[in-house]
Amino acid sequence: METTSSSRVGAQPAEAPAPAAAPPQAPAPGVPLEAAVPVPAARRTAEGYLRADFPWYGLDGAFTGPRWLMQVGTAADGTVEHGSTGHGDEPSARGELATGEKERFAVVVTVASNPLRRSGDGTGVLEATSVSSAAWLAGSGLLAYSWPGQMDHSLRNEWLDQQTEAAWELADDLGGDDWSTLSLPVDGEPTPFHYRESEFGWVLAGSTPGGVHLGAYGRGMSAYGIGFSVIGDLSTYE
Repeated sequence: METTSSSRVGAQPAEAPAPAAAPPQAPAPGVPLEAAVPVPAARRTAEGYLRADFPWYGLDGAFTGPRWLMQVGTAADGTVEHGSTGHGDEPSARGELATGEKERFAVVVTVASNPLRRSGDGTGVLEATSVSSAAWLAGSGLLAYSWPGQMDHSLRNEWLDQQTEAAWELADDLGGDDWSTLSLPVDGEPTPFHYRESEFGWVLAGSTPGGVHLGAYGRGMSAYGIGFSVIGDLSTYE
């Protein structure tokens, strides 16, 4: 699986939903999880998104519910490499267990399509991003909002470690039996996506004709009825 190996360095830390700890980093992929977990509403800003040199995607106009910013992920030189936007209810790791109400949300992850290139300081080579990069970010993001029933808080970090590694392995094998193919509209054009479901929700990943990779995850909203489009006005997410 190809990822941007340098993007751990210099990324801004995010606050994970209480009471869970921040989601762990898988040892192999090298893609930070910061953009998968939302920051408090008071700290959200479009500034990081506006620095990106690629288009951001969200759910298309068929979705009429709330939209909210999450966070961007950056490389060591400050280049924006990926980020996420949320739709629907803002989830929490234990929301459904605590309230008994089903949360309905979908998060869209946009990953810049980067070819193999030199690092900003000229000392190394950055690996290219791929659909697997988007699949891993989406799978790991879903885990941040998942809390198995009857699990004690003290065991959650260990569970997250195990499941994040499993998410990496799944993202590295998009042709495996755990994935199926789902066609969804991207800017109105049918586009194939890799898709899988679990007890915690669904994850999908694909590439757009415009040259970025898309990942998405959600719960309580059917993936079969969504579509994606370029975000024309970021203020609709603030």
